[in-house]
Amino acid sequence: MKYHNHKIMMFICATAFSVTACSNSNSFSDPIDFETPSEVPNPIPTQGTAKTFTTTADGTYSLAEGETKLFDGVSMAPTTIEIDKNKKFQTIDGFGYAITYSSCYNLMQMNPEARLALLKRIYSTTEGYGVSYARISLGCNDFSSTEYTYCDKKGSENDPISNFELYSDENNYVIPILKEILSINPSLKIIAAPWTCPKWMKVADIDTKTPKDSWTDGHLNPDYRETYAKYFVKFINVMKEKGINIYAVSPQNEPLNKANCASLYMPWQEEAPFVKALATEFKRSGLTTKIYVFDHNYNYDNIADQEDYPIKLYNAIGDNFEGSELVVGAAYHDYGGNNSELTDIHNQRPDKELIFSETSIGTWNNGRDLSKRLMADMKNVALATVNQNCKAVLVWNLMLDNKMGPNLDGGCQTCYGAIDINQNGYNQLSYNSHYYIINHMASVVAPGAVRIGTTSRTINDSKITHAEFLNPDGSLAAVIINEGDETKSINLSDGIHNFTCNVPANGVISCKWNK
Repeated sequence: MKYHNHKIMMFICATAFSVTACSNSNSFSDPIDFETPSEVPNPIPTQGTAKTFTTTADGTYSLAEGETKLFDGVSMAPTTIEIDKNKKFQTIDGFGYAITYSSCYNLMQMNPEARLALLKRIYSTTEGYGVSYARISLGCNDFSSTEYTYCDKKGSENDPISNFELYSDENNYVIPILKEILSINPSLKIIAAPWTCPKWMKVADIDTKTPKDSWTDGHLNPDYRETYAKYFVKFINVMKEKGINIYAVSPQNEPLNKANCASLYMPWQEEAPFVKALATEFKRSGLTTKIYVFDHNYNYDNIADQEDYPIKLYNAIGDNFEGSELVVGAAYHDYGGNNSELTDIHNQRPDKELIFSETSIGTWNNGRDLSKRLMADMKNVALATVNQNCKAVLVWNLMLDNKMGPNLDGGCQTCYGAIDINQNGYNQLSYNSHYYIINHMASVVAPGAVRIGTTSRTINDSKITHAEFLNPDGSLAAVIINEGDETKSINLSDGIHNFTCNVPANGVISCKWNK
């Protein structure tokens, strides 16, 4: 796979960053000079100005910082986005990356000072882009060192999970990196999902309950629903003891995917009773951890009776059982179907939350070619999800190496990270579209922000897609993309101030200003 000329490289020295661009080779070599933004992003607008961050698909701008003057009054320009702060939609929890073993392994090969500088750049709210969410696996995933759960050997009949213990992936990699991130951003939210239950909990089918000794496929034995719920509780409590608070869980990653390197088949008919047991166990254990059901594709893997999975699950469990308030919503991936499913599910259950929890880039979708991915991912992953009521947006691996690893057989062998790092010295980084889309959102939209609407006077241009937000501190934010081939001059007006920003051709601009 060839890199294109716009691909950005970061050569990491022992104590500081030096940023360059490279040629179209994936060997991370042949650097050439190019203009870069400052090493320490400043997301806070100065008085009387709007802070902007700009990226273009051709690499001319790479989260380039700027400021534009605020003017008093309402803009009457025809190319205006006129904000209506009275139109309020969902509250935003945040934007983030999956912190897998592979991501952590690669990060830990870096020079510690360079790694800290990179993590500050991503997660700091004052010296970075303020990324505020992370996804981890509860046990192994396809970017772990091996297949495992936290209780591979069954305990006694009275205490089947007495052998519970975290694996080396968590103890030596994931937890240390999470602690570094938390030292930078203590408000980081973490969602966890299992790829599989312990094998001794698996059966070939739930009627005969024939045991299934396999990392892939199989069903959760109905007799172990309460035990498996206690396993989740144990995990949350052990992580808390280690200084890691688990904000949310999903009961099963990709419950309709039997073929992952570690997997568990859990259609809604089986997830529903488990969710009920899980929420009840959380409540009885004094946990307030949120539960997001489903955690899979928009098209339900084309299984007819699984269509509208979350709705069928909600209807099956009802709203009046112990812990029911913890079942807050559903999570989605985009490996099949259309994001319009988010609106369909929201319209059916507007009282339930939505989050977007996983998408990936790789060889199949030109994942290292920013000219093909930036606009598509900004439009379909970042903006289409929040504009259809998602409270959070998360992408897959934060960092993989230049050979798409480490990874496991049976998992994704063709995935790229949001950041790729060269195995030769672990001191050269390349940034892909997912790095830009998450940082563009996080840089101006704080946790607790409310998505707000616009008036009928707002520009109607098929090449322009946008979203607006009111932050908890009263500042306003907008993220705008321009899929056209010419720069568009857009005026933003909030009823008190207005300003003009130039959105480059095939580019994205994030804006933040005080009311």
